[in-house]
This record gives sequence, C-alpha cells and structure tokens, in this order.
Amino acid sequence: MFFPFLQVLWLFASLKALVRAQRPELLKLYAPTIGSKCPDITQNPLLREFTPGTQALHPKESAYIDTRESTVIPKAWQDWLGTGEQIGYNVSVLSSKFSRIAIAFSGEIDPPINYLLLLEKTTKRTLATGGSWFTGSLYFNDFVTIPDLVYGDGKDRGGWLLDLDLFRPGGFDVFDDDNTRFFQSVTTSVLAKALTGIHTSVTDAWSRMLSYHFFNQTTRANFFTNDTAHGAGQLWSNLPHSSMFQEYNVPLPLIVFDSRPSGTETDGWTPLDVPVYEVSPFEMGSWDPNVSAMVNLTYVGTHLSNGKPDNDNACVTGFDEAGFIIGTSSSLFSVLLNTGQTILKGWGGRSCAALEYLVSMLLESIEMKADDVANWPNPFNGVKRDTYIDTNTGRLELVDGGLNLENIPLGPLFVNSRNVDFILAVDGSADTSHSWPNGTSTIYTNLRLNTVLESSHQKFPPIPATSDDFVSMGLNLRPTLFGCDPVSASNPEYPLVLYLPNAPPLTGATPVTNSDTFQLSYSSRHTRMFLEQAHANTIGGFLPNADSPDPDWPKCLQCAAVDRGRMKLSPIVPRSEFCTTCFKQYCYDPENPPSVSQVRNRVLKFQDPEETFFEQHKAAIVGGSVGEALVFLALIGACYGFSRKDKKDGKRGKYTRVASDDETRPLMTPE
Repeated sequence: MFFPFLQVLWLFASLKALVRAQRPELLKLYAPTIGSKCPDITQNPLLREFTPGTQALHPKESAYIDTRESTVIPKAWQDWLGTGEQIGYNVSVLSSKFSRIAIAFSGEIDPPINYLLLLEKTTKRTLATGGSWFTGSLYFNDFVTIPDLVYGDGKDRGGWLLDLDLFRPGGFDVFDDDNTRFFQSVTTSVLAKALTGIHTSVTDAWSRMLSYHFFNQTTRANFFTNDTAHGAGQLWSNLPHSSMFQEYNVPLPLIVFDSRPSGTETDGWTPLDVPVYEVSPFEMGSWDPNVSAMVNLTYVGTHLSNGKPDNDNACVTGFDEAGFIIGTSSSLFSVLLNTGQTILKGWGGRSCAALEYLVSMLLESIEMKADDVANWPNPFNGVKRDTYIDTNTGRLELVDGGLNLENIPLGPLFVNSRNVDFILAVDGSADTSHSWPNGTSTIYTNLRLNTVLESSHQKFPPIPATSDDFVSMGLNLRPTLFGCDPVSASNPEYPLVLYLPNAPPLTGATPVTNSDTFQLSYSSRHTRMFLEQAHANTIGGFLPNADSPDPDWPKCLQCAAVDRGRMKLSPIVPRSEFCTTCFKQYCYDPENPPSVSQVRNRVLKFQDPEETFFEQHKAAIVGGSVGEALVFLALIGACYGFSRKDKKDGKRGKYTRVASDDETRPLMTPE
C-alpha cells in the first residue's frame, strides 16, 4: 500500500506543493517579516565579537542575573534551607555567598519528563538549559506547575496532549479528515515562510507540529481547527517582556544547537570541533573560541556581513519563532535521512523493501538543498576569517544539539563568564539496549571542554573515562556528585556537578520511564505513571545495598547546593559533619570508585503499563500499512537509537570541508 507513502512525500518531502485548502491568516504568523528597518548599528550594534580573554555576557543577561540574585534568590534560599540547622550550617553566615546554580536537561526523542519536579524545587536560581521541548513549553506557558503544564489546567491551557501522536494526531489513518486538516495547516505555515524567500526545510514542518503540543494556544477542542495560531508568532526574543521575566521569577533559559558546516559531506553526526551555538532571550551565537560572536536575537534572521546588514531596510524580524527554536534544537533529519536505509535493511522481508523504497524517494527529493537541517541566514559572515569554518557562507545549517553526543546541554553552563558553581545534569538519554543513559554525554562534554573549549570554559570535574566504567560503577543508576574536592578550595577549577540519570525504580518495580523510542504518544494512564515514577526517583536518592529511598537525600541535595558557596567565604566555612557524610555517600572518588553491586534489585526492561493500540498492531505498522508511521516512527525512533549506538561503537562517517581550492580540512573526531 503505497498511497500513504505518497501522502507523506506530499507533506514532508515537497514543501513546494501548494496547499489546496484555505490558508488562514493566523497560521501565517510563522513567517518572519522581511525588509524591516534596521537599528542604528553605530549606537546599537547587531553583532558583538570577543575572544576567550575578553569574553563577557550580554549586558542584559548580566543585569538580569545580578538583579535576580540580589532580590529574588535570597528569599528562595531562605524558603528552601530555613535556618540551615538541619544540615549543620548557619544560613545567616552563608547568605552573602550562595552558590550560583544551573540545571541542564538532556534532549531525547520524548520530552524530558523525568526530574521535572526537581526544577520546581531547586532552580529558582539562575540558569537553565534544556530539553528544548520542555524548556520552551515551560517558558511559553508562564512557568506553570508541572501538572498544569503536562495535563492542562482545565481552562485555557490544553496541556501536552501526549495521547495525540506527533505526526498522526487524528488517528491511525493518514487520510483521516483530521489528519488531512492538520497536514494542510502545518504546510500553510511553512509555505508562508518560504514565500518570504527564506530557505525552509523539513525542520520547519517539524517545528510547527511540536508547537501544537508544547505551546499555549492549542486545546483538544481546537486542535484540528485554525481558531488559533497554534504557537505561530510567539518569539523567543519576547520572553523578557513577560511578567515572569519582569519580576525576575524564572531562571534564564538557554537552548543549544549543533551545526553542519556548509559544503560538507557527512553522515549527520557532528564532530566536537564543529561550532555549537546557543540561544538566550537576548542573543544567539557561539562561545567557541573559533567563533566568539553573538547577534541580537530580535534580528537573528538578518544576513550580516562583518556585522552590517545589506542596507538600512534589509533587516528581518520574527525569525526567532519559539517553535522553530525548539524544532532546530531537536532536528535529527540530517542523521535520519543519511542512515535510515542502513537501519531498515536489518528488518528484512517485503516490509523492508517497501521502507527502503520510500526512504530512497525521500532522499532523492531533498538532495538538491539542505532540507535535512534547519536553515538560518548567517549573521556571522566575515567573522573570525582565520578560524571560523562558516565565515564565508550565507546560511547556517543547524541541527539537534545532541548530534555531537553532548546530549545534556552542559556547554553553556561552563562558560567562564557565567561563573556557575553548581550544575544539576539531568540525563534522560537512551544509550543502552534498554534505553537508559550510560554517561556518554558527560564524557563527550568533558572531551570538548578539555580540547576545543579549553581557553573559554571551565574544566569538567573528574569522571569515569568510558561509558563502560559508568555502568560497571553503577553511576548510571543513581545520583552522583562529581568534583566534590577541588585542588583549590578558595578558587575551584571546576564546578560541582550533580549527575541525575533517568533510572529504574529503587524498589525493583517495573520501569515506565524508559519507553520505546518508537512511542510518539502516551495514554493518560502512562503519562500519570511516568510522572509518579519520575517523582519517586527524583526524591529517592540512593542507599548502597538497599532497595529503599534515602530519607536524607533532600538534605544531601541542600548540602551540595551550598557547598561551593561556603568555599567563597573568608575564612572558608568547613564542610559540616552531616554534609561530609552525604558527600561520602554520593561523591565520585576516582581513587575509590563505587561498584554496580551496591545497586540492588533494579529492573531494566521496560514494560508498557497497558497494551496499547500500537503494540497490538505493531506488525502491521512495520509491514507498511501506514506510511507516516513508517517514516517517522522508523526513522526518528529506530534510526536515532541505532545510529547513536553505531557512533559510539566507532561506526561513523567523516566530515570533510569542501573548499574552493579543492583542498579538504579534516575535522577532529573523538576516538
């Protein structure tokens, strides 16, 4: 049955196709405005450059953090710690030098549901990086509670609607009227952007689909109508105008992109020395020494040359669509469309032949343009001509922020100028055969910090050398503190990092938080069980050789949060007896590493909490009866998980720089 395949090709592989339905104006808000009046760049430069030695935060970021730390943060600490007596400290002594705290959520196929409640408890602090779906959803829903964010509030917030499939929200049949209306609406938005002359790609369609679930204009009642813009027109640069920002009530959000240098040939994965970009509410750019430049986010869609627009009326505004930001940060198509056929060959039979045929058609339709990435006009043209690989290009090709295997977006939090003291690294990666993390992300971040970013970022604290070591020590099954005892207590060479992996229940119960990467929708029951299990895991901590929660874990977390702050005092306040006991239990000691044998009674294999329709009909789906499900469930699910394993096993392609003089420049890849 190839008719569903043709439906998919119509929608995703050929964005040139005309929409046959009406084109509601609200959906066109996704398109940026071109030909806007540019600001006076002599007074308000659109671009700023620096070096690792002259590195500085954007003035508005510095002002936001400073004001937040002097007004909101002290009360947040007071509310959380009380007098501090319970952990052996006097909060009045520590209050002048509290730690600067940040949190990073990994980005996986599924939203980073695990550890969401931790954010409410601990990040009334400074910085947050994400899990772009979760981060975007949280900030564009006014930082509501996690239950209201996920389930909706019964009023104007519809929640994530996780039971509606990302690609087939109308049901199994892609020709269903609801699905057809949804496809047409998505294409309408993308076409509106394309008609401005800005390059679009499959990532734009992906971005619009995500917006229906994670932003605040969609409910179950209006999902298949065009009564609202479904997130179109919501801009990342508008966040500072929200009341939560005006009152300094939220951490500063940062989103991370990897890049594919223009003119390169690749299997989709990015080596560690290729530029990594970040987006804050104020600017977009890269702290990498080879780039060291930032552009005003309001005008990020503008092509600049040496920091100047083509003319005074050549600026672009509205390019920083919130949906496009989270879509770019999760754009995996450069990998999926390069490795999909290899993955599918292993499935065998007639279904394999059908899938290979479909993927080959999809590849043929996009080979002429960069349709497998997110296309951004390059504002850094002419920057760092001796070192910046894309200095001569007109377009940036941006991709998922984890395609260099830094699945936890820790890099921005190690920037020297940010002076972060304590980082919570929440890892929801699906590294193992049972879709649990194994420390790979921290290993690659450590490698990048010690090589590419040595002059611009803090060091990473000591960690195990390999993912096998992480697993053999059981560190992927429990919370672990890295960097507890720096060489210089008065001037630590690295921040304290709390590694919080998605892990099986402490009690030995069957896990539901490591769901199959094929799963792109969740029943209400599964969602509830997911959150309950994640919450129990978050507050449970770890007791060696036990299958019960650590009753002292909440206080041990407080110990970790204040530890770098006490080191800032003169004289340094000694670590309390209670906190010393906590650190002995939770700290990683390279000289005396723990063993997985201390972690008891964990069930690794996922068990679906209910037999879903997908499970009942999985054979039919894989056999080729639903084209959309085949393309996206197969590619985004199976290909992503399998390709990550291939890369870590060393089975990866190489980047080559296609230069005008036919010379090639090999780029560094980790061994």
